[in-house]
Amino acid sequence: MASPSAWGIDIGQSALKAVKLQYVESTGQVTAVAFDYIQYPKILTQPDAVPDEIIHDAMKTFLSRNNLQGEQVAMSVPGQTSLTRFIQLPPVEAKKVHQIVQYEARQQIPFALEDVVWDYQRLGGGIEEGGFLLDAEVGLFAMKRDALSQAMRPYMQHKVELELIQIAPLALYNVLCYDELGHRPGAPDSDHDFVIMLDMGCDNTTLMVSNGKKIWVRNVPIGGNHFTRALTKEMKLSFAKAELLKCNATKSEDPRAVFQALRPVFNDFVSEIQRSIGFFSSVNRQAKIAKVVGLGNGFKLAGLQKFLQQNLQYDVERPDVYKALAGDAVINSPMFADNVLSFAVPYGLALQLVGQTAIKTTLLPPEITRERVIRRKKPWAVATAATLLIGTAVATMGNAFPYMKVHTEAFKKAEADAQAFGGEVTALKGSYDAEVARNNEQYKRLDDAVKNRRGAQWLEIYSAINDCLPREGEAEVTESVDIQLKNQMCVEEISAEKMSDLDAGWYGKIPKEFKEYVADAERETAPTGEGYVFSVRALHWHYKEDNTDEQSISYVEKTFLKNLQQETVHVEGYPVRPLKALGISHATVVEFKPDWFLYNPNGSKPEAYAPRMALGMNPTAGGPPGVGAPLGPNFGESSENSALPGLGALGLPNGAPGLPGVGSGAAAASGSNPDSKRLPMLRFVIQFAYRGPVTAEAGATTGDAEGSTDSAPAPKSAPASIFTPAAD
Repeated sequence: MASPSAWGIDIGQSALKAVKLQYVESTGQVTAVAFDYIQYPKILTQPDAVPDEIIHDAMKTFLSRNNLQGEQVAMSVPGQTSLTRFIQLPPVEAKKVHQIVQYEARQQIPFALEDVVWDYQRLGGGIEEGGFLLDAEVGLFAMKRDALSQAMRPYMQHKVELELIQIAPLALYNVLCYDELGHRPGAPDSDHDFVIMLDMGCDNTTLMVSNGKKIWVRNVPIGGNHFTRALTKEMKLSFAKAELLKCNATKSEDPRAVFQALRPVFNDFVSEIQRSIGFFSSVNRQAKIAKVVGLGNGFKLAGLQKFLQQNLQYDVERPDVYKALAGDAVINSPMFADNVLSFAVPYGLALQLVGQTAIKTTLLPPEITRERVIRRKKPWAVATAATLLIGTAVATMGNAFPYMKVHTEAFKKAEADAQAFGGEVTALKGSYDAEVARNNEQYKRLDDAVKNRRGAQWLEIYSAINDCLPREGEAEVTESVDIQLKNQMCVEEISAEKMSDLDAGWYGKIPKEFKEYVADAERETAPTGEGYVFSVRALHWHYKEDNTDEQSISYVEKTFLKNLQQETVHVEGYPVRPLKALGISHATVVEFKPDWFLYNPNGSKPEAYAPRMALGMNPTAGGPPGVGAPLGPNFGESSENSALPGLGALGLPNGAPGLPGVGSGAAAASGSNPDSKRLPMLRFVIQFAYRGPVTAEAGATTGDAEGSTDSAPAPKSAPASIFTPAAD
């Protein structure tokens, strides 16, 4: 049987440290098989450092040098990012320890248990009598899931499977028990004095006090970078130069000045250590501290060991080797020897994976553990299922052969009934398929009948045109108002023609003098692509003698055309029409013709309020005033006599359509009505491009008398394009 081996990896602030251990059962010894030390180009906490990229590159380098395929891997998480609690349990049944710890976890962990990964370990000490634990102490360790995911990311990105996630203080505890105190699995633990382990990192120092049975942990917020920053501040150096000076303080030009600059940090560091030791001693009055063990590359700072020893009054050791670790190829390597203090955490991680520690906790998320257990058992489950399936098939075949011979007569009638039923089913299925074919044919006919019908948005276009027309408002119309002063127009015809290219088929053909009527923002940018050209053929008789803006085409330009060129138009009491959102653009006059008509002021009295739109009417149709005749079959088709779509000759009909008291030209010529007046009139055609709604919903708002608006109901659904048929 192969000896177990495992990698312990510690991703620190300045370097990635890793060591591979193998437990040799025949000698009962742990051997260092391999190691790696990858120094970062910058410390992760430097202002210009990008931690994710630096760690990613370091992990990539590590994997290029070492093959982790099939190996057990453990990673560490810093003590300051985790939660550590040590709980003295009341007398409790041994089998109920988990329930008591779970209750304590809810009290001690300041987060919902679903948001953390936690584990616990019963520590040494305490006795069991009659099934009850007395004076038992439990260590509770937890970490938030999001912080844990962040720490695991470099491993997940490189598809490294983790078997163990451990907090750094417990890894130090593993080293203390195995290397300093000589504890071995299965062997009785002897009593020892307490030992303080100080692991100095870049920004923090982990302080762990233990005698192998009891553990006490504290994070000291002072690390190697604090000494570097002190040199940066006092000696006006860059961070990189200060770091180099700190590492070579004894070789500098003025060592005294260097140590003088570092003295405040030395004092702060000793004060924090003394405060921590004092608190530990106050809660553990019988504890006797034997020595201090300094770890971490920060402990290589010149003078630190001596300074601590003088101020703490304890022996301070800085190990050069690990006493219980074999493997000359690793131990004698210059790289390992130079950085031996920084390998304590990966050493402790690997010790736990090879089964040489009392600590069994892990912060590996339980769902990952379950998935791996299932994956490992899956081949056995598949083999078991295959065996059962084969056995069942063999048994079924063995029973089938005798039943085919012995029971043939008994099943003959049932077989005949089944065949008859099968024939009936086949016949019914044929009938059903024929009906389905007929239904599909009818569906196709209906589909052909409704395809390519215009959608509901065309009604919005008609309403928008209507709202752009000038109007008198809702006040009662009286006979005293001069017809030439009324703000009215008469729409004779609205038509539309589909264009495959609006520029080539329409806009590019408009004469230059008529393009001057296009809005400035749209004049130089022609509409492109597929769309419709709407033509509005209308007339007006508005005329003020002393104001040219209130005459002829100028009146059309400042009212109807101007409204069509706005973003929105709103008539009080009706919804706001979002013209641009509906897809209306490039409105312009394309034809106009001055004319005249005879008006009899003594004609029929108009309605109190005229309709909002009057389509042109045929005088012979006999309809009421202001009601237009139905559009002809050529609606949407261009005239053959016009270069522009939707244009024909502006001829003069036998009267002004839809106008009360208006006489025909023939009647005027004969002088049949002496009260008639000869008044000017303008016939004109306005065209605009329509390319469909700009957004999925072109909403409108309605306003009350004070001008407040409410959202108008939008259509339940709108076709994606005006050029595709509406859904059935």
